Formats: sequence, C-alpha cells, structure tokens
Amino acid sequence: MNENQLREQIVTMGRSLFDRGLTMGSSGNISVRTGDGWIMTPTNVCLGRLDPARLTRLDARGQHLDGDPPTKEAFLHLAMYEERPQDNAIVHLHSTHSVAVSCLPDVCEQDCIPPLTAYYVMRVGKLPLVPYHMPGDLALGDAVRGLAGRHSAVLLANHGPVVAGKNLEAAVYATEELEETAKLYLLLRGQNPRCLTQAQIDALQERYGKP
Repeated sequence: MNENQLREQIVTMGRSLFDRGLTMGSSGNISVRTGDGWIMTPTNVCLGRLDPARLTRLDARGQHLDGDPPTKEAFLHLAMYEERPQDNAIVHLHSTHSVAVSCLPDVCEQDCIPPLTAYYVMRVGKLPLVPYHMPGDLALGDAVRGLAGRHSAVLLANHGPVVAGKNLEAAVYATEELEETAKLYLLLRGQNPRCLTQAQIDALQERYGKP
C-alpha cells in the first residue's frame, strides 16, 4: 500500500473500532509504519471521525514532521516499533474488558489471560502486564520496551492493551481477539474453565508460529 492508502485504512479501521464500542471519546490510537517513519492518529481526536489528510506523520525516531500534533502516547508506539522490526502497525485502545482485566488484583503479571481459545493463542499469545504509570509518563515506554521484543501485545495496568501486527489488519484482528477473550475470561472467573494444554499450544505455534 502507498501512504494515501494506509491513511484511508487507518480511517476505516478507526471508525470500525469506534462504531463497535471498542474505543470511546478521544481515547485510543493507531499507527502504521511507512518507509521512512510512521503515520498515526493525532491527539484528542475520536477514532470514529478521523481525517486522512490530518493524520500525524513522524520520522523513524518519533519526531513530528507534519499533520496534526501527535498523541501523547506516541512514545508507546515508538517503543514497540524499536523492539519489533517485523511489525508494521500498532493499535492501543482503552477497551472495556481488557481494561477490566488490567485492574484485577490477582491477575498473573507474566500472562494476564489464560489460553482459552486457539485463536487467542495464535493472534496474541502470552500477555504480560506492564505496571501502572501515569498517562504520558515516558518511563512507561521503557517498561513496554523491556517486554515488546518477546511479546506482540502487552496490557498496561489500569489503562489498556498495546498490540502490534505485521500490518494494520493483523493488529486490529489481534486487538479484537484480545478484547473478546478478556470478556470470556471475566465471564468464566471462578468457574475453573478448561484451557488449552501446553501440548496444544506448542502444536499451534509449530504450525502457525508465535504472534
């Protein structure tokens, strides 16, 4: 895709996420890597009402080149891109069920959601919890950077998920899978659900690779 097509795709995906209640108000942000940097959704803009011509363009170091001012969470995307050269898109949402999981006091910090379904394992894999930081705190970027090389998705405590993918479609699909599995996890809490075994997980990763 050329840059104009990527801009249109960001607008389409942002509207889809907003229309289905996966993001609200001006929360959440999307970015896509280009040949010499990346483009992303600007600050204080609703994902349901994006203008492709006004998307933020940044260089490979995250410096603002043109378009509207970037979101204050641009550094989260930069941290993921630096650690995941194989990925070309990132989605960060404050989606309800994922945030709910991030607030639980007894969640496993190494893997917040158990392997309930094959598609969760295939698209998300293990989901580590990043300790709480105030929004905009640059130390949060360092915390994400320490995990991103081994995980395509992380869950920010009391905040929401950050998910990378080989392209925007893959990143959005993985984010949606994470949100639906978070919903399942909350529905099943206290029910001792049957999870995939390690052998089943290994077989999936052998056939489809790790996310």
